[in-house]
Amino acid sequence: MKGTFHSLRGYNYRTWAAGALVSNVGTWMQRTAQDWLVLTQLTHNNATAVGVVMALQFAPPLLFLPLTGFAADHFDRRKLLLATQAALGALALGLGLLTLSGHIRLWHVDVFAFLLGCVTAFDAPARQTFVSELVGEEDLANAVALNATSFHAARMLGPAIAGVLISAVGSGWMFVLNAASFGAVLCSLSMLRVNELHVRDRTLRTVGGLMEGFVYVWKRPDLVAVLIMFFLIGTFGLNFPIFISTMSVRVFDQGASGYGLLTSIMAIGSVTGALLSARRAQPRIGLLVTGAAVFGAGLTLAALMPVYALFGVTLVIIGVSAQTFTTTANSLVQLSTEPSMRGRVLAILLAIALGGTPLGAPIVGWVADTFGPRQALGVGAAAGFVAALIGLRYRAKAAATSSPG
Repeated sequence: MKGTFHSLRGYNYRTWAAGALVSNVGTWMQRTAQDWLVLTQLTHNNATAVGVVMALQFAPPLLFLPLTGFAADHFDRRKLLLATQAALGALALGLGLLTLSGHIRLWHVDVFAFLLGCVTAFDAPARQTFVSELVGEEDLANAVALNATSFHAARMLGPAIAGVLISAVGSGWMFVLNAASFGAVLCSLSMLRVNELHVRDRTLRTVGGLMEGFVYVWKRPDLVAVLIMFFLIGTFGLNFPIFISTMSVRVFDQGASGYGLLTSIMAIGSVTGALLSARRAQPRIGLLVTGAAVFGAGLTLAALMPVYALFGVTLVIIGVSAQTFTTTANSLVQLSTEPSMRGRVLAILLAIALGGTPLGAPIVGWVADTFGPRQALGVGAAAGFVAALIGLRYRAKAAATSSPG
């Protein structure tokens, strides 16, 4: 894969990537433990409760949307990340200590999920746009894809490790270990060569600047199409904690290690999709459409699989397609947006992708509880197919507009 890892040649990106990988492993350990804690210890296999926790965790990016993008575009991103990463580590430690003490209740998890979402709302746009300060514009698409590779490589390790450790020592230690993992990314941020960052002049801090991102997107039909597609897939399709946990427990009668293994198997596909994206010089809307269509097909196959092993195979397909879609959308938005607007536009993308979860996760969880996990997968599949149709419609309109006469 010649050129796949060329962003790692730079000291700053290499340092950041090392710290982020350790932190990402801890994050996936916590996510696995949190879902398992809610599904099997605090409730009796209640998928709706898992959906509510997800909704609370992913609602803040939508609630604070104007402010988060504004902060990413106007404040020192490195200092902002030092603050948000430290806060995320403190929240993980608090949840861990509460769980280890034996006093954890479902409403505690709900509160911590919401607080985690509040911090993440400011962390995510800053973290995504910070990549453009670590590398030049020519390496941006590759760096975005490698970021996704790191995230999903951790997705292979984190859940598998968590699945084994939950059975051995319990969920509480996963939260404590995640808190410790934030030390790695804080160290990497402190070790960066600040004078080598690609920092551009900050935009003037005006009240009107909060809404400029919405106005900018509204005038760009290509961005509107991408955001609508992302809303559909993010709201109804990217509910993997519900899909995998309910299929694992209810359909295939697996324990914590079996659930963790399935999550790691899907991450194999995600890493593959991210690495393939890293090899592409420029993202294209056509690839976005293909990713959405294959995503819908993968969820359809998963819903039909009769045994655990075959279900695991379909998760690889889902992982490749989901990562192809999300990485392409991220790169497409960043590269086609003016640098001065990048933080606000990316905040809108992240808010739509993550903020749709408060709507979709409880619905998908209710479908899983009422009609079964396979039917819940069908909801996600339908979202993928509809998103693909919207992308095709945009391409047809764009071709008609650009054609002579």
